[in-house]
Amino acid sequence: MKTIFITGASSGIGKATAKFFHSKGWQVIATMRSPEKEQELSQLDNVTLLPLDVTDLTRIQTCVNEATKRAKIDVVFNNAGHGLYGPLETYSDEQITGLINTNLIAVIRITQAFIPYFREQGSGLFIATSSMGGMTAFPFSAMYHAAKWGLEGFSESMYFELSKFNIGIKTILPGGVKTDYVGRSMAYGAKKIDAYQPILDKVEKVMGNLMLPENLTPPEIIAATVFEAATDGKDQIRYVAGEDGKQLYATRLSMGSEAFRQHFNEVFFGHNL
Repeated sequence: MKTIFITGASSGIGKATAKFFHSKGWQVIATMRSPEKEQELSQLDNVTLLPLDVTDLTRIQTCVNEATKRAKIDVVFNNAGHGLYGPLETYSDEQITGLINTNLIAVIRITQAFIPYFREQGSGLFIATSSMGGMTAFPFSAMYHAAKWGLEGFSESMYFELSKFNIGIKTILPGGVKTDYVGRSMAYGAKKIDAYQPILDKVEKVMGNLMLPENLTPPEIIAATVFEAATDGKDQIRYVAGEDGKQLYATRLSMGSEAFRQHFNEVFFGHNL
């Protein structure tokens, strides 16, 4: 029986992935800040819940040690993360560092913690939840994109050193996902600056249409893509997930990055700004 270690497994993509791998006969080590509150995964056989705050280095090391004692880990799925929306001027320093710590540094630290284990084992695979925001950029999400573009560069560079030890590394790039991300996992600038309001209104109008439920991908579809990445044996780093993500990626590739940026400026702001 193979085993996957998952961060951020209390909701959304992480929880859907835990359930999907369990349904495929895998053992799952599902980590989250407060496992004692989890009522669904705790009822499943071969699912182990462990406490983990991904921003705490000591707890990362403790959790990795505990997980590797309990099972032979085959896949590590770095999934924990959150968003931050608004003009850069409105972010507090705590918001900036908090997002980078959760969305990027935590992935780096967990990867670093598992590398010796995978290297001695002679095999292993890292998968991380990235985003189409790791290949494109939307207005007023600068720190989120900084983390996701950083994750993509980190993963591609790590491929070269990990592959020499039969260790894989892959990223999952969803578009919009039908979860509680905007409510539970999205933060907003700590202060309001009136000068930005007219352009914020324009962006929010466009994003409101993009984020309608019918335009979003169920997390179970993303979980299936994670399973594909974990089991297909391909020498492939990026897996675009969801129809909206695939369309967006295809458009960017066909237009080129500069033309795509200009296109997005028109989509969000029209000809008047």
